[in-house]
Amino acid sequence: MGVLDHVSEMFDCSHGHKIKKRKQLQTVEIKVKMDCQGCERKVRRSVEGMKGVSSVSLEPKASKVTVVGYVDPYKVVSRMAHRTGKKVELWPYVPYDVVAHPYAAGVYDKKAPSGYVRRADDPGVSQLARASSTEVRYTTAFSDENPAACVVM
Repeated sequence: MGVLDHVSEMFDCSHGHKIKKRKQLQTVEIKVKMDCQGCERKVRRSVEGMKGVSSVSLEPKASKVTVVGYVDPYKVVSRMAHRTGKKVELWPYVPYDVVAHPYAAGVYDKKAPSGYVRRADDPGVSQLARASSTEVRYTTAFSDENPAACVVM
């Protein structure tokens, strides 16, 4: 330990105080079903009073709520679920042009708004469902693009 380290510890004013880590400004998208204007009002009021919330916007036809502010996404979801009594989840959809295979099993969702598919974070789900089947293995073995794959040719 050097002299400067020793001197800086002697004159440290923040010793014993915890330094709070500032939260980042985030946009939290949430899926919650809203049937009427009363539901919309209940959902809006459940998060408007939270500390750190800057704005709340609702899209009732898409069942989507967007909360902007210095908040934790999981705290927003849990508070909304507790206050409204509804099934609440983080927005599970992404635009269909972002996903490599939007019609694969596990990605395509009939309940998704138009132009959206379910987010596929699992690499096994995002691949085509038939990618490991025997049919695909045999059709790619005799492909013109890979002449070295078959020893018969």
